[in-house]
Amino acid sequence: MQYRQFGRTDLRVSEIGFGTWAIGGAANVGGMPIGWGPTDDAESIQAIHTALDAGINFFDTADFYGLGHAETLLGQTLGNRKDVIIASKVGQKVGADGKIAIDYSKEHVLQACELSLKRLKRDCIDFHHLHVARLEHLQHGACIEAMQQLQKEGKIRYWGISLLTFNPFPEADFFLANQLGDGFQLVFNLINQKALPIMQQAAAAGYGIIARMPLQFGLLSGKILKGASFDKDDHRSFRLTDDIIEATLQVLDTKVWHLCKKYDTNPAALALSYILSYPEISTVIPGIRVPHHVAWNTEHLVQLDEADKIYLHALYASDWMPILDMMQQRG
Repeated sequence: MQYRQFGRTDLRVSEIGFGTWAIGGAANVGGMPIGWGPTDDAESIQAIHTALDAGINFFDTADFYGLGHAETLLGQTLGNRKDVIIASKVGQKVGADGKIAIDYSKEHVLQACELSLKRLKRDCIDFHHLHVARLEHLQHGACIEAMQQLQKEGKIRYWGISLLTFNPFPEADFFLANQLGDGFQLVFNLINQKALPIMQQAAAAGYGIIARMPLQFGLLSGKILKGASFDKDDHRSFRLTDDIIEATLQVLDTKVWHLCKKYDTNPAALALSYILSYPEISTVIPGIRVPHHVAWNTEHLVQLDEADKIYLHALYASDWMPILDMMQQRG
């Protein structure tokens, strides 16, 4: 395992982190699935131990993953260990009407952090971030005041924001212009490269960068084939429709996967290696649900030739943007 500095902080994070959204288990809010379907907690805990053995020291979670269950599993397994780095998020919750609600009030951010600390069984959260807060919330300022207060109180070490998937720019610009926080979590993968300018500007300004959705909900893992279907409790059941899967596989099969043979690697590792070819990235957080996912995501990383990196980047404009537009329509 290789490690990188997380921006200007003193955190040194594994290049491959552990995304915990999936181990939160099946959860449904207001009729909408917010997880990846059923999970086995014993298997999830074994996956965490396997990740530790592989040198993974960065675990990304959120209070909304499994409605707190992902944090609880990390707390049970890792507790207050000082050799691991925990990142969590705040801002989404179940509203009074039983539907998904967002709350960036100062009171909620402060209270939610206390609950996260209890579930995580930690003295502090190493990196806490606003869970896709919008510009209006940042301009209001209450959530920023809350994060700064939590940092002063020692309940969080560093903080930042998880940016929106399809339009990450307004919130990133606000953070950069006002020199707020210490890091960004953003979507960056072979298909969605919208955030590349943010990565470059933010890294130059000293921010740590977490790349989320590196395998685009599994489409870049090589394991989702034409005709794939998903459990009703899996959010991909409404996001990865047949037309999106077929269009994506067409590009991958004809223009991308031949590089797996060249580098003697698997599709997931090729996709992760592309992201890691950008020095601006601090860590990449593929979702890890079972122990064998650890080896799949860590053991076959490769150093891409510059020509291949340029080639893969060029596909964003030539092939991926129309498919990305389809994805945006699905949500």
